[in-house]
Amino acid sequence: MARKSFPILKQLIQQSTNRCFTSSASPRAVTLIPGDGVGPLVTDSVEQVMQAMKAPVYFERYEVRGDMKCIPKEVIDSIKKNKVCLKGGLKTPVGGGVSSLNVQMRKELDLYASIVHCFTLPGLPTRHEDVDIVVIRENTEGEYAGLEHEVVPGVVESLKVITKYCSERIAKFAFEYADVNKRKKVTAVHKANIMKLADGLFLESCREIAAKYPEIQYEEIIVDNCCMQLVSRPEQFDVMVTPNLYGNLIANTAAGIAGGTGVMPGGNVGADQAVFEQGASAGNVGNEKILKLKKANPVALLLSSAMMLRHLEFPSFADRLETAVRHVIEEGKFRTKDVGGDSTTQEVVDAIIAALD
Repeated sequence: MARKSFPILKQLIQQSTNRCFTSSASPRAVTLIPGDGVGPLVTDSVEQVMQAMKAPVYFERYEVRGDMKCIPKEVIDSIKKNKVCLKGGLKTPVGGGVSSLNVQMRKELDLYASIVHCFTLPGLPTRHEDVDIVVIRENTEGEYAGLEHEVVPGVVESLKVITKYCSERIAKFAFEYADVNKRKKVTAVHKANIMKLADGLFLESCREIAAKYPEIQYEEIIVDNCCMQLVSRPEQFDVMVTPNLYGNLIANTAAGIAGGTGVMPGGNVGADQAVFEQGASAGNVGNEKILKLKKANPVALLLSSAMMLRHLEFPSFADRLETAVRHVIEEGKFRTKDVGGDSTTQEVVDAIIAALD
C-alpha cells in the first residue's frame, strides 16, 4: 500500500533553488499573538525583518495574556481563517487552577505535532559539536491532557491517556519527516518498561509504522536513559518521536545542549493550521530584567518565522532570513547575553537586517 504523504510537512521543509527575492504571490495574512513579557519585543523583531525583506505577509495582531481563562474566540477564528499563526511566549501560572492557554490552543486547533529543531550553529560555542536533532512530540494527549481531579482532600488523580490513533498519527508524521528530509534514523522515546499499557501502546504503534519505512533505521530508548545519552553523546540522535510530556523534556534538554532555547526554532502543526513559536520553553518570557534592558534573544522566533515562510511556500525568503541570522551568529559581534554577548534585541535585529543579501 502506498504511504500517504503530509503536504503540510513538505511545505515546512521545502528548500529553494530560486534566489529571486521578490514574489508575485498575493500577500498572506498571519495571525500574530505577541504574548507576555518579552513576547512583544521578539515578535516586533520579526515584523521589522519581514518589512525589511518585503516578505509577502501581513499580520493580524491579537492581544492574548497567559492569565486569561481561555483564548478569545476571535483569535481562534482568525487562526482558522488564516491557517497560520506566529506567537510569542504565553506565561502559564503555576498552580491555582488556571489551565495553560498553550495547551488549550493545541487542543482547539488539533495541532498534534510539535517540531523542535535543535542544532549547533557555526560560531556559537557549545559543549558538543555536530548536534542536529529534530524532536517530534505528540501534542494533544498524555499527561498534558490535564485530566486531573481531587479524589478526596489531599489526594489528586492525574490521568495519562494514550490512544492508538494519536500514537500512529505522530509516528507517521515522524517517519514522513525523516523520509522527506533524507534523515537516516528515527528513535522512539518511551517508558514502556514501567507503563506497559500506555507507553506500550505508543511503542507498538511506532513499530507498526516503522515497518513501512524499511529504508529508515528505527530505534527505541527508555526516557531516563535517553536523557543521559543526550547529555553525553547527543550526536547519535537524528529524529526523535515522543509522547507529549517526554517530548517537552527532551526538546528542552536538546536545546540546551545545542546552544540554548534562545536560538531553537519550532512549530506546532495540524492537518489544517500551524502555529510557529520559539521551539523550546520560553523560560525568559516573564524575566523582568531582560524586558527592562530590552535584551531578549530574537533568534529563535526569527528562525521559527523562517519555518513559517516555508510553510507559506515562500522558501526564498526563508533562505534569505536564515542566511542572515547564521551570518550574524557566526560573525559574533552582536549577541544577547544568553549566547555570550551583551547586545540588545534591537542591535541583533539591526545586524540581521544589514546582513540580508
